[in-house]
Amino acid sequence: MASSTDNSVHIAAPLDTVWRLTNDVRTWPDLFTEYAAVEVLHEDGPTVRFRLTMVPDDDGTVWSWVSERTTDVDTHSVRAHRVETGPFVYMRIHWTYEADGEGTKMRWRQEFEAKPTAPFDDASITKRINDNTRIQMAVIKQKVEAAVATSA
Repeated sequence: MASSTDNSVHIAAPLDTVWRLTNDVRTWPDLFTEYAAVEVLHEDGPTVRFRLTMVPDDDGTVWSWVSERTTDVDTHSVRAHRVETGPFVYMRIHWTYEADGEGTKMRWRQEFEAKPTAPFDDASITKRINDNTRIQMAVIKQKVEAAVATSA
């Protein structure tokens, strides 16, 4: 069964700044608290293929997978998907950015389906993704806003 999440955050920073700081995958281990490493495997214009390695979970398991994302600067949107799907049948994410008052609204919509052999079901992974997305968005908000304040 397909599942999805839809989360957004308002960041008190200009759209172009939020776009630039959140779309450089090489900096994600500094931007997200969950990523230990990023290895860029291939780039072709606005498309980048990369391996993400997570910080070990509570059980000491280190999760890693290859993803591909394509940015569209004209629409301030990103389409991404897991190339190595791991425990998922598929995992797709759509990021959008829009000017919102004196800041930027960053929105992440994810669509996914757990494989029958996954160590979790769709309901539990949906909750986990929602909970973690909110944590990561709060961290990103704080880091981007701090970077803007420092540069001002």
